[in-house]
Amino acid sequence: MTSYNLNTSITYLKGTGPSRADLLKKELGIRTFGDLINFFPRRYIDRTQFFKINQLQQNSSEIQIVGKITAIKTVQQKRGSRLVATFKDDTGIMELVWFRGAKWIKESLKINTPYVIFGKTNFFGNSFSMPHPEMELVSEYKRNLRGSMQPIYASTELLTNKGVSNRVIQKMMQSLFEQIGRNFKETLSKDILTKYELLPKSESLFNIHFPKNQELLTQAQQRLKFEELFFIQLQLIRKKLIRKSKIKGYTFLKVGTYFNSFYKNNLPFELTNAQKRVLKEIRKDIGSNAQMNRLLQGDVGSGKTIVALMSMLIAIDNGFQAAIMAPTEILATQHYNSVKELLNGMDVNVRLLTGSVKTKERRIIHEELESGELHILIGTHALIEDKVKFKNLGIAIIDEQHRFGVEQRSKLWRKNELPPHILVMTATPIPRTLAMSVYGDLDISVIDELPPGRKEIATAHRYDSNRLSVFKFMKEEIAKGKQVYVVYPLIKESEKMDYKDLMDGYESISREFPKPAYQVSIVHGKMKAEDKEYEMNRFLKKETQIMVATTVIEVGVNIPNASVMVIESAERFGLSQLHQLRGRVGRGADQSYCILMTSHKLSANAKTRLETMVKTSDGFEIADVDLKLRGPGNIMGKQQSGVLNLKIADVVSDTHILKNARETAFEVLQKDPSLKLPENTMLLQAYKNLHKNGEIWSNIS
Repeated sequence: MTSYNLNTSITYLKGTGPSRADLLKKELGIRTFGDLINFFPRRYIDRTQFFKINQLQQNSSEIQIVGKITAIKTVQQKRGSRLVATFKDDTGIMELVWFRGAKWIKESLKINTPYVIFGKTNFFGNSFSMPHPEMELVSEYKRNLRGSMQPIYASTELLTNKGVSNRVIQKMMQSLFEQIGRNFKETLSKDILTKYELLPKSESLFNIHFPKNQELLTQAQQRLKFEELFFIQLQLIRKKLIRKSKIKGYTFLKVGTYFNSFYKNNLPFELTNAQKRVLKEIRKDIGSNAQMNRLLQGDVGSGKTIVALMSMLIAIDNGFQAAIMAPTEILATQHYNSVKELLNGMDVNVRLLTGSVKTKERRIIHEELESGELHILIGTHALIEDKVKFKNLGIAIIDEQHRFGVEQRSKLWRKNELPPHILVMTATPIPRTLAMSVYGDLDISVIDELPPGRKEIATAHRYDSNRLSVFKFMKEEIAKGKQVYVVYPLIKESEKMDYKDLMDGYESISREFPKPAYQVSIVHGKMKAEDKEYEMNRFLKKETQIMVATTVIEVGVNIPNASVMVIESAERFGLSQLHQLRGRVGRGADQSYCILMTSHKLSANAKTRLETMVKTSDGFEIADVDLKLRGPGNIMGKQQSGVLNLKIADVVSDTHILKNARETAFEVLQKDPSLKLPENTMLLQAYKNLHKNGEIWSNIS
């Protein structure tokens, strides 16, 4: 007798065969018995209820009926033909219709034999019909394995066209249970199962595919969600503990002249309590002999740069160099300018390295880096080129790190014999659940208060019909000596349309704000870099009062005198983009405003986004709403969208399970870091299997 296990190829599943196996692999990534058993249903339909034909309503919901086929005919139509069967029960008659596969369906149908049919009904010309019903002989229906809740699996157009229907996948599941039995290895320890009253693994897998009732289905879902999140957390926390014990970092024990002199003479304002707390956390990290790997979150304008700079000054005090890597030239240049300004009068050598730095200057940078004369290097991806060699890089600050791939970040590590301390900064607040999942192996610091004197930005939603009053308000602010941004969306697919919107907007603003009383700048993606620079500088020098732009100003421009942000077609922006744009104003001590302009036609999601913006300026609250609206994949950006490829759990709706899973993983590893205790044998085995099959993330942060 052949023995089958979860690693057996799906080709050997009864009734599958090589071509269907190939299709399942391409379309759904199902290669083995194990992949199939972990292909969980998306939803369920209650199949306990049967209808009679005379009870049907015109609402086209999915229903099931028992009856017999009394006649079959082929009806010619403009393109090809359709197959029509007359279906009858003791209360009436309806039609079953097939538009595809008529030949083999016709051959397989049995006349005057009881069938169970299931599908959506259509009502037309006084009678009901059901297109492409799922059908089963009553004799087979009684014999088959099934629960009252019918699982519905995700599918693709190609699978449907090739006849791999939901019914077929259900049959495959049935064959699988018949071939390997119902005995699955337990993966969680007795303690965990008892503590959270979780179903055993075998029972959970059976009830997720063939639920006997709603209660067992819910228990099976809870158990499998917990398990999935638990092993991810186990990996993240284990990685963090191993890193702290094994990966040694430079120990910065000295807080010396550079740091103290900056603190005494150059600090522009008293540090907030949040900044002090974060600095303390960083100092503790870099003072231990483990490598720091910390994520620093804080809203736009919360003062992350000062914290980063003070951390770099500690490295310099200890005889090391520091670097800041930013995703764009604009952002790198802004960091360079603000660091230079903050260090004014201090003997610290700071340089900027981006793609547009000339060869001659590059040579100087390379020489000064290798000799150790250069203290701080700020730049873009140019920092990780092989030619860039530090004498001794002690700390690397990575800004907006979700825009860098894992590979790019790890290149920074390899610049030294010991890895530098890493501080990752983001102005895009990451919801706590996502941070626990994606950055679970990083230590997390949050700057959650704004510097003193900063006023909250007043935000309002206005319709296009209120435009004249918005123009009037802009004029009032300009009369006070303030400046205004007017931002238009830029969405790649419709660049022509966006460009037209921008130019139309520019013309109507130029008419409403005529020269010489007003000067208007324009900046967009199609302009040459030097033209953009020229316009940005005019605005910075207050030579123009209004800056009409696309989202190129989302990151990087710091103009304290700009007090009004008008966002046109605000419904076309995502929440985090709206929040980032709003953060471009409110840089000074005066009251600032953000006006969201939209048409009257708004989707429910757009309304939620606008209401959220008007209601709160708390980046974390906004990020939570964003996560609920868009899901984790879209928030993480391209480089990391595959990270949260969860099979059953959902970090948005399963927060409580995630918290329990993380706490439990932490408790287990605190007691038994290498999972060697007898009670953790199952955990270790399951953990190794997941690693071997590549089902656990190998490189997250």
